[in-house]
Order: sequence, then structure tokens, then C-alpha cells
Amino acid sequence: MNILVACEYSGRVRDCFIDCGHNAWSCDNLPSEGRNCRNHFQCDVLEVLKDRWDMVVAFPPCTHLAASGARWFKEKRADGRQQQGIDFFMEFVHWHQRTSKPLAIENPVGVMSTRYRRPDQIIHPWMFGHGETKATCLWLHGLPKLQPTNIVEGREQRIWKMGPSPDRAKKRSLTYTGIAAAMATQWG
Repeated sequence: MNILVACEYSGRVRDCFIDCGHNAWSCDNLPSEGRNCRNHFQCDVLEVLKDRWDMVVAFPPCTHLAASGARWFKEKRADGRQQQGIDFFMEFVHWHQRTSKPLAIENPVGVMSTRYRRPDQIIHPWMFGHGETKATCLWLHGLPKLQPTNIVEGREQRIWKMGPSPDRAKKRSLTYTGIAAAMATQWG
């Protein structure tokens, strides 16, 4: 399949789909990391979100949508940042409505549960081999729910305890390798 992994700089999900034999490409405003950097568009994903993709796995930015930033919601609503985040998220839904092709959208718990609809599934890293909690919502269109692959103990909240740093947001947004592998093997 031709698969677009939208808003992914790390290449983790893209590389897992490539390992499963797919023609997978990532797209982000940031340069790519990972093993298959040549399969990366560094641009606005809306420029490449065309009908040619057989499936899209999207990780739209959650900066203005996540419940973890609820104390700033009033300000973000007033200046339009939250609506911009919602509109961008919905571009992927519109792609699916236009094409009827499979789509998964990942985002943390936040406003999309009420502004769009409740997620089809909430997963945690501990369900896929990582001893951490991080509630991650999946809105699925034409795809099955992810089945846990390796339930582990030691469920810590390392993401929430991460101290301030210039690349904190980047680190917090990384997809865990166990989740990336599950996406590729179960949806690919």
C-alpha cells in the first residue's frame, strides 16, 4: 500500500510500515529522523494529502487541543489557536470522507472528544511493551482497534514528569516503538 504517515518527523511509524513491505512516506515541517529519511516530505502535509494514498495515519499537533494544556484553553479559544488546531485535525477526516480510504488519527485526551466525537480507542504504551502510562486516543476510519501486543508492569508517568527543555514537546510527541510496530503489523 501507499501509506502517508502525517505529522511525523521521527520516522518510527513510517519505518515500521516500510519493514512490512509498504511504500510508506512521512511528512512533517521538521526534517526526518529514522532509517528511511529519503521517504519523507518536509513541508505542510496538506500539500501531499492527496487521493493517491491507500491509507493515512495522522498525528496532528496537539499543542492547542490536549487536556494537559486546559489552563490555557480560554486564551487559545480567544485568539483562534484552538480552532486552527481543530480545523487541521478535521482536514484528515475530510480526506477520509472524500476518499473512503482507511484513516487513523492519533491525539491525546483533549477537546476533539467533544468538538468532533469520542475516540474509537484509548491505548497506553504499557499495552505494547513500554512500562508507562500515556493515554493516547485513536479515531479510526476503516481500521480495526489495535490489539495489545505485550502488556507489561511498571506503569509510570515518565512523560508527565519530563522536565522543561528546548526539545520537550518533540520528545513528548514521539510514538513508542511498540505502538508503531503494532500499527504497521495490524493495519498494514
